[in-house]
Amino acid sequence: MAHIADEETPLLHIQHLRRRSTPLPWRQFGIILFLQLAEPLTSQLISPLAPQRTTVNTGDIRVTHGDETKVGFYVGLLHSLFFAAQALTVLHWSRISDRVGRKPVLLTGLFGLSLSMYCFGLSNTFVGLVLSHALSGALNGNIGVTKSMVAEITDETNLAKAYAYTPIAWSSGSTLGPLIGGFLFRPADRFPNVFGHVKFLRECHYSLACAIPATFTAIAWIVTFLFLKETLPNTISLRQLIESKFYQRRSDQVALESPKSSTTTLATSENAESRPLPLGALLIPRVLIAAGNYAALSTIDITFRAVQPLFYATPIELGGLGLDPPLIGNILAVYGTLSGLFQILFFASFHDRFGSKALYTVSVLCGIPLVLTFPVINTLARVYGLNWAVWCVIGVQIACAVLLNLDFSCIFIYIAAASPNRGCLGATNGLAQVLVSVMRSIGPASAASMFSLSIEAPAHGWFVYCYLLVVVVIGIGASLLLPRKLWEN
Repeated sequence: MAHIADEETPLLHIQHLRRRSTPLPWRQFGIILFLQLAEPLTSQLISPLAPQRTTVNTGDIRVTHGDETKVGFYVGLLHSLFFAAQALTVLHWSRISDRVGRKPVLLTGLFGLSLSMYCFGLSNTFVGLVLSHALSGALNGNIGVTKSMVAEITDETNLAKAYAYTPIAWSSGSTLGPLIGGFLFRPADRFPNVFGHVKFLRECHYSLACAIPATFTAIAWIVTFLFLKETLPNTISLRQLIESKFYQRRSDQVALESPKSSTTTLATSENAESRPLPLGALLIPRVLIAAGNYAALSTIDITFRAVQPLFYATPIELGGLGLDPPLIGNILAVYGTLSGLFQILFFASFHDRFGSKALYTVSVLCGIPLVLTFPVINTLARVYGLNWAVWCVIGVQIACAVLLNLDFSCIFIYIAAASPNRGCLGATNGLAQVLVSVMRSIGPASAASMFSLSIEAPAHGWFVYCYLLVVVVIGIGASLLLPRKLWEN
């Protein structure tokens, strides 16, 4: 039975103050942050490009056939299929990483991500876009694996500090991705003096923008291969795992080697507490509560991110703001920059002062004003145009989103604490990521479809905002299940 660690009793508080924080292993931690940048860089670059690729006026695919109200549906479908593919595979990748190690799985994911982005830039049909984006989701199990690695190279004294830095990757990707996508889309048309003579760029309008993150991901693969150290050094090799599928006589040996390698995960443990557990052993209340809150939080985040660029790109008379891609990219870049800086400067101190539960609850409550800013922005734009009042409310929206992002670091701490032992940390993160991927596969398509429905008729104008508020309320309700004190084994 799991014991509850009371972090707020005076005795433990004094002990916590007296215990010095372990320095972060910056060499390995920095490499993890660097390779984590690949995924948000690619996903956020697609956000400003996808509406442009499907619209009749500027797109090269024009799947909407002139109906601007259907852009949201197809963009949401594109994003949802990525997470659907990820939901089907991420748990398997995470469990494999508990056996063969983290590094081989990371290398596979980076390879798939780089390949898919090259394909996305070269695709000239909607089916091609879907397949390339789904390929990225199916081959990329890096989200759960990198979280496991962060937990394995830290301890309880510096875990919160490490998770304060992990949003740097997402924030940096959220900053650079939209800037690259907004600046380099259709380069031959926008910069004819520089790229106009390149026939390839005149035919493949989005290849240059997609090639930048694809090449970066390829560089991240090289850095990972050469410099990243395996956090599970004695696991089964890929060769042994493959051979065990063809040579039955080696299966017993593989079964024996797996527990042995797992027991070396923690230097301070010499028993079987770090042995990987079967999947059924993970289906316990604390794992489900932590994973469920991660899924609810991710649903709030992904629905907001799906609606935000659509809202900014939709004409004012249809319920949006009517901004062009470069300006949308700049807004998203500012949002990403502020989010990363705020996490670095304030999360660790806020977490030490208020605890995981209080910080998580307050941050998720910011989802309510976050949603309400959308109709306020459109109303002000209809009456006054794009004046200072509109930009002030956009600033409020960004501030609420920045505060909401604090919840991700909190929930990562809960998930690490919820794992039955360190040997199944990868599987625990994988299980949580499955729920997140399922919700993220539903979230973008449903939110974008509700947005399209809302702009089709004035009577439906509030549908999408009511939907977003329901998602936030569900997240607030789920947060009530989190304990005030972290779990311990």
